[in-house]
Formats: sequence, structure tokens, C-alpha cells
Amino acid sequence: MKRIINFFKDNGKEIVRNLLFITSVILLFLIFPKEGKFKYEFQKGKPWMHTDLIAPYDFAINKPTEVIMQEKEHIISQIKPYFIYNTNQTSDKLQDISNDFEKKWNLKYPNRNDNYKNQNLEFCYNVINQLFSKGIIKYTSIIEDKSDDYSIIVVKNNVAEEKMIGDFYTIRSAYNYIHNVLENANDIDKQFVLSLIEINLIQNVVYDRERTEAEQLVKLENISTSRGMVQNGERIISTGELVTNEKYLLLESLKQNYETRLGSSSSYYLIIAGQLILLTISIIVLRFFLLYFMKDIYSDNKKILLILLLIILMVYLTSIVVKYNVVYLYIVPICLIPIVIRAFFNTRLALYVHIIAVIIIGFLVPNSFEFVFSQLITGIIAIFSVVNLQRRSQFFITSFMIFLGYSFIYLGLTLIQEGDIVGINPYYFALFAGSATLTLFSYPLIYIFEKIFRLITDVTLIELSNVSNKAFRELALLAPGTFQHSLQVANLAEAAIFEIGGNELLARTGALYHDIGKISKPEYFTENQSTDENPHDEMSFEESASVIINHVSNGVEIAKKHNLPDQIIDFIRSHHGTRKVGYFYLMKMKFNSVDEIDESKYTYPGPVPFSKETAVVMMADSVEAASRSIKKPDIKKINDLVEKIIEEQLNDNQFIYTNITLSDITRIKEIFKKKLMNIYHVRIKYPDEK
Repeated sequence: MKRIINFFKDNGKEIVRNLLFITSVILLFLIFPKEGKFKYEFQKGKPWMHTDLIAPYDFAINKPTEVIMQEKEHIISQIKPYFIYNTNQTSDKLQDISNDFEKKWNLKYPNRNDNYKNQNLEFCYNVINQLFSKGIIKYTSIIEDKSDDYSIIVVKNNVAEEKMIGDFYTIRSAYNYIHNVLENANDIDKQFVLSLIEINLIQNVVYDRERTEAEQLVKLENISTSRGMVQNGERIISTGELVTNEKYLLLESLKQNYETRLGSSSSYYLIIAGQLILLTISIIVLRFFLLYFMKDIYSDNKKILLILLLIILMVYLTSIVVKYNVVYLYIVPICLIPIVIRAFFNTRLALYVHIIAVIIIGFLVPNSFEFVFSQLITGIIAIFSVVNLQRRSQFFITSFMIFLGYSFIYLGLTLIQEGDIVGINPYYFALFAGSATLTLFSYPLIYIFEKIFRLITDVTLIELSNVSNKAFRELALLAPGTFQHSLQVANLAEAAIFEIGGNELLARTGALYHDIGKISKPEYFTENQSTDENPHDEMSFEESASVIINHVSNGVEIAKKHNLPDQIIDFIRSHHGTRKVGYFYLMKMKFNSVDEIDESKYTYPGPVPFSKETAVVMMADSVEAASRSIKKPDIKKINDLVEKIIEEQLNDNQFIYTNITLSDITRIKEIFKKKLMNIYHVRIKYPDEK
């Protein structure tokens, strides 16, 4: 049991990493439709590049989608809307009128029950009966723009009858009828009758949406989706024959029929196995690419999770769109993948992840070649446009470039397939514009991923490295010497990382913040002392060492106060590694033996650097600080200083966890020497020419 526990402790990260890759394969498999794929690729306007295709069985020739849509629109336009004549409501309303009449009449004429009352009551009944029997139609959007001779179906007592809108009263015409009748009436209380009829007037012919839609559904279901048949053994197309519109329709019909048969036959489990194999291969290839070429990313499970999550989300989104309506396929913002990956990592990984994602999605969509070609080219264009991502406004330029990429590729493919410009559909340009617009969501998406995965982008680094930043202004105001030192260290580190390869912007930004902890007690650091007074003169060596060492922990606190990312805080923690405060440690040794000294009080807590960038900042910090003490600097003094300091750091095992090589360190030394000679205006003496 103990051996098993130790195994999981030692290999925990690798186990989690493998689980991430396995889970991604399972999720992608669940997203994939469980259907077979037609084994031939073909394009309209291109020759058939395969062997002669013979019909393997009888199948129907499907109508083109646009033809079916036209037929549906025609049927919908021909279907007459259904209205219902509400007989129950009419009889109820007549009873209400009778009751209202009695109450109101008794209030107005309490002692009059003569013939005059009967005349008024009979008049009300006659008018209401006339209106209700003919019907008062309730106008809806479906008929409000129609003329009086527009036909509708009216259902009365379960009997349907075709009538025209003009056969019924409207509320307006009903009121006109009432007023006209009243004008010609005698021996009645016109005001009394008018108020009674108006209160009880209703629209008793109303639109029956359910019945109308049911009728539409029945007729739409009866539309035939096919026209004609291809017999078993009939030649469909020959090798080299051009795929015309007619041949394309035959091939698409066979493809749909073939894939449907595969999905419902005994081949179902083989299809599942094939999908699993292809998805597994795709993810394994991605895993080995990260393992061999992106080891820093492979070692970080958060970064792997981000990459796999992007692929899964885009495959899922595409699958939903394809199921809903394949026409909208090109509105899916697949170029989000390379943009987001490039923002966090590098162009090489962005391109590779985009290729893997597009290949996987290619199994979901029709016309896979066209799709993969257009997405790959457009994705590469998107990557080019964000190679130097320094401003958030670049996302708009990228969006426009994506639109142009899709548009020109579509134009080229259409001209090849159709041979003329008639086949160019403007609707696709709207889809491309929609996809390009949706890629602008990469900006908030990157921000969200930054917070969730605690990663950092070049745009954020540029914002942080702005010297007008609040933290920098504090450093410049409270510790001006440290501020100048940090600028010099940043220049040295950036130049060195550029030479050996790495994230120059990260190194520069980390260097700018590495000594921010000195804000707490700036006067205790020599670069900020403008007078001969030194507060360390009144302190013990242990106290002085403690103040110096504490600038690291103080820096971490200040960085967190300013919400600096963890990647920048790492530079603050590691820029002294686990080395000693040299000056005070040596001074202590002058007065005490080694056994009497508590070395932990003179040692920085670490950690040691763990990347090229943090290692270079450590070197640059020590070299720049020490160079300030050189009197009359020359080539030899600078050379000896750089060699001595970096060799001591190597001997102290400060770089054992970094991926930096001895060759890299040699090149770094040369960069530092050249930079320091430029800073101190040291000129190289050349031998006299003979």
C-alpha cells in the first residue's frame, strides 16, 4: 500500500496529465455524431479523381436544398389561415346582454315595463344577432395587410368553410353599422342602447394558430425530398469526368444515403472504433509535440488543460451548428483558437494546435477539403496578424484580415467549381463577416482565461512594463536609485533573452519589478543613499542582513497589493535565489568563526530560478549592481566582474532547475560585457594597422 501511495506522490503530475489527454479523447468522441463517412472526396467543377463509381444499390436522387426551400415557401404561401367562429362565446354574450339590459333598464326606468322596454330589448337583440351571426373578425399580423377578397378558412360548429375577409365585420365596420342603424331607428332610447351594445361587443372570429400550423406541417411533410432514382449497377461517374451540377447532385445523394446506411447497420461499432482511433491519434500527436518541442508547456498541466479545452469547445460549437443547419458552418469563429493560443504562448504552438483542431473538425463537416483548406489558410493569416500583439486594437485588424482571408478563398473555390461569377452567393460574405466579428470575443476570452488559469499575455506585460504604471511611479518617487537600477537590469535581461531565445517581454517586465520591495525601506540600499549617512552603521550585521533579505518578502506583498500576476511575483521571489547577503556575511566572518554564525540569518529564502527568464534576471541584477562599485571601469575589470559573478552563481547551484545551457550562459556573459561597456563608455582598443 505504501508503495502505491509513493508511486502516486512521485508521479502525480504525470498521471493527471495523462488523464487530461484521455478525458479530452472521450469528450471529443461523445461530441462526434455516430455515423459513417463517405470514402470519396469530390468538388463541384473538378474532375472525378477516383475509379469509376457504380451505384452499389438503388437510391433516390435528392432535390437540391434550394429547390426544397422554394417548394416549402410556395406551400406556405398557398395555405389559407384558419379562423374559428366562437359559437359558445356568442351565446354567452347574448345572455350577458339580456342580464345587463334588465339591470340597467330598471335603474334608468324603475317603473316602466311597457312596450317601450320590449322595443329597446328587441332592437339590441337584432343588432347583436346581426353582428355576431355574420361575425366580427379579429385582425392579426397574418391578415392585416391583406385585401377584403383574401380567402380564409372559417371553422363553425366543426364545419370548415372558405370565406373572404370582406365577408366579416371588423370592429370599425361593426361600430359604423351600429351608428347607421341607430340613426334610422325610432321609439328607442338610442344612448341607452348604444352604451349597452358597445360594452358587450366582442370579436367572435379569431385566428386559430394551432390548426393553421398543423395544416402547414402536414403539407410540408408531404413534400418529396427526392426526384428520380438511380438503379443498382448504374454508372454514376467515370474517372476524369467533370463533376457538373447534375453529377454533384447524384454524388451528394449517394453520400447521404451511404452515411445513413452505415449509421444504422452492423457497421455501427466499427464506425465508433474508427472515430476513437482517429481522435486518439490526433491527441497523441499533440501530446508528443508538446513533450518534445514545448517541454515547459508540457510540464504545466494548467497550460495543457487550456489547450485541450479550446479544442473541445470549438469542436462542440461546430457540431451544434452542423446539427442545426450546416449552412451556418462558416460563422463558427474557429480562428479564435490560434489567436488565443498565440496570446498565451507562441506562434509555433498556435499553428500546431490550430492544425490539430481543424483536422478533428474536418471529420464533422461536409466538403472536408474545402473546409480544412480555408480554415488553415485563414488561421495562418490570423497568426501573422498577432505575431507582435502589443495593443488590444490589433484584434480589430485581425478580425478584418480573417474576413478578407475567408472571402478571397471562397471566391477562388467558387470560380474553380462554377467557372463563372453567377455562383457567388453574397450570403456567404455575411457569414464570413459574422465569423470575423465573433473572433473579437478573443479579447474577453483571453482576459477570462488569464484569470482562471493564472497565465499572462504579451498585452498584459506591455501594460505592466509601462513606466507610468502606479507601482513604477511609487518606485521612482521613493527609491529613485533602485528605479534606475531596475531599468538597467531590464535592458540587460531583455538583450540576453533575445540572444538565447525566450520571452523577452516577460524578462523585461519581471526585471522592472524585481526590486520593488525596496520601496519599504529605500534608505537602507546604497543606490538610494544620497548622503554619507548609512543607517546600517547603527545596526548589527544580523539586523542589516534581515533588512536586506526582507526586501524580497516585502516585494511579494507590494506586488500582491498592486494585483501583479504570479509570473511577475516569481521574479521577485527568485532574483536572489538561495544565496547569501555577501557583504554582511563576510563582515560577520571577520569577527566570528564559521561555527558561531547562523547562516540562515544571512541567506535568502529562495526559491532558485526555474526558467531562462528568471535565471537571466538574477544574473543581470547581480552584474549590474556590482558594476556600480567598479572604479574607472575598463574592459578587463568588466570582463572579470561578469565572469566572477556568474561563475559564483553556477557554483552555488542557482541554475539547476532551469533549462538554460552552458552555451547560453557563455552568450549571456558576452551580451552583458558589451552592454556594460556601452553603459560606462568603455572603448575597445584596436591594434594599429600596418
